[in-house]
Amino acid sequence: MTTMSGKVCLVTGGTSGIGRETAARLAELGATVVVVGRDAERGRSAVNEIRHRAPGAEVDLLTADMSSLAEVRRLAAEVLEKYDRLDVLDNNAGVIMLKQQFTVDGYETVFAVNHLAPFLLTSLLRERLVSSAPARVITVSSNVHRSAKQIPWDELARGEPSYPLSKLANILFTVELAKRLTGTVVANCLHPGLIRTQLGREARGVAKLLVAAAKPFMGTVHTGAATPVYLASAPEAAEVTGGYFLRGKQIEPSSLARDPEAAARLWTLSEELVA
Repeated sequence: MTTMSGKVCLVTGGTSGIGRETAARLAELGATVVVVGRDAERGRSAVNEIRHRAPGAEVDLLTADMSSLAEVRRLAAEVLEKYDRLDVLDNNAGVIMLKQQFTVDGYETVFAVNHLAPFLLTSLLRERLVSSAPARVITVSSNVHRSAKQIPWDELARGEPSYPLSKLANILFTVELAKRLTGTVVANCLHPGLIRTQLGREARGVAKLLVAAAKPFMGTVHTGAATPVYLASAPEAAEVTGGYFLRGKQIEPSSLARDPEAAARLWTLSEELVA
């Protein structure tokens, strides 16, 4: 495995599931890992586990509620104050909700957490990433993006919750980010596979039964973390930008996810929403 000694890696949603496993494996490779989570107690548990798995590793914990744009800004300010370099930003945090809920900023929660939070965090840390180049931005998407056949632009931020749309937004964000960072920072996204995590714990009724029925066929967090770790550490992954990956291999997302006009429009809308 490629050593990550001297590298600083920030993992959002790093206190559980794929994010926690990704953070642990990057620490095992020698990286300084900054774990971001909403709950301090769960965060301390994650940090202790990572330190146990990687004795001597430098592991830090920062807390932030990614549904709040103010919290995302505070998080970015803390990172910039504490670290003079940032080699890897892993936008891993995400939620699934079946009922419409709104954030303190007035945006639909799934869209806010899954897209607006990583968009804003990446934007605020962009200069630090560029100054640390070659650096990498990794965003966890999903193959469920393929079920989003069109984008309801007027209702995107305040409409009904749509996990597939939020995952489509992750890919469009990556496409446009890669274009804007050409020659400095590589930006890629991925589908981790169908993995047993706490994502979907909000499910109720029939949806909850479907999740339970699918669990025996799901992969482990170890499997799910393989591609994020690959994109963060593999030398050859530094030669690709704007890509969508599954099991360490670049694949094509949906045709809508490859639409450069949609990517540019989403970027402009996102800038307006986080302003």
